[in-house]
Amino acid sequence: MLNDFNRWLQDSVFKPLEDKKMPVMEHLVELQVRLTRAVIVTAVVFVGTFFYADTLVKWLRIPLQNMFVPGSLSWVPTDLPTVPFVFLAPAEALWQNVKVAGLFAFVFATPYILLEVWHFVVPGLHSQERRFVGPFVMLSTLAFYLGIGFSFFFILPFALNFLVSYGVNAGFIPQISIAQYVGFALWFLMVFGLIFEVPLAITLMAKLGWVDAPFLKRYRKWALLGSFIFAAILTPTPDPFNQCLMALPMYVFYEVGIVSAGFFNKKKATTEASGTALSTVSAGSGKKAMEPALSGAGAGDYVGVPSGNQQR
Repeated sequence: MLNDFNRWLQDSVFKPLEDKKMPVMEHLVELQVRLTRAVIVTAVVFVGTFFYADTLVKWLRIPLQNMFVPGSLSWVPTDLPTVPFVFLAPAEALWQNVKVAGLFAFVFATPYILLEVWHFVVPGLHSQERRFVGPFVMLSTLAFYLGIGFSFFFILPFALNFLVSYGVNAGFIPQISIAQYVGFALWFLMVFGLIFEVPLAITLMAKLGWVDAPFLKRYRKWALLGSFIFAAILTPTPDPFNQCLMALPMYVFYEVGIVSAGFFNKKKATTEASGTALSTVSAGSGKKAMEPALSGAGAGDYVGVPSGNQQR
């Protein structure tokens, strides 16, 4: 069944997308058309998300005073006091709605954008590259969505609860600017969406032959240090708690990337070994095929190239 599916995929999907020899200007025109389509679709989605921007902002406020319980798949209120939201500039509330609507429009329109990119790039790829790039793009998109969901349900509630509780216990009255909160929440979501891409990025580098598992294992300590450095740069607050929330998943995914790189390197080594064995067998059979001809040379069966004296 797998062979039949691969044959159907090659004949029905990949062959119609074979590279057509197009001039550079036609490629640029096609790029312009596909970018225009992507922008139009994103703009249409933006109109819908902006219409529901207030609802989206309310959803973003859920992790502030609630904790997600995986067992019951529900949100449970925390013991934090009511945290009012304020805006400090006339256009701040409107701008935050535009920001939230734009980000969600981009996230919702990502599958269509990737589809347009796929149709533009795939004619210039070989069949093996197509079989690798297609699943890689789908897995990277899924990993990005999983990172956003993981941050929204687990990381963001812990981070907000820790920070607000610290301020309340210190005797301060919590009043949060809507711009500061939206920026904090969206930044966390985007960063964790990118963190979940680390194993796929390492797998891609291993597939291209840039790194391998022994190389990655040798630099484990530097990877741990780099995770905390990147987390310190990316974390919107300077506290070590949120830094650890970003750095530890980043390093865990680095270890997952080591396992994936080891799998691809082992598979590549097996393929190369089988190819070497086949070439050795072919060379041996060719040598055996030459032996009868060479053995008959003494009997006068072999006719060499005539010399100049013989031609005369």
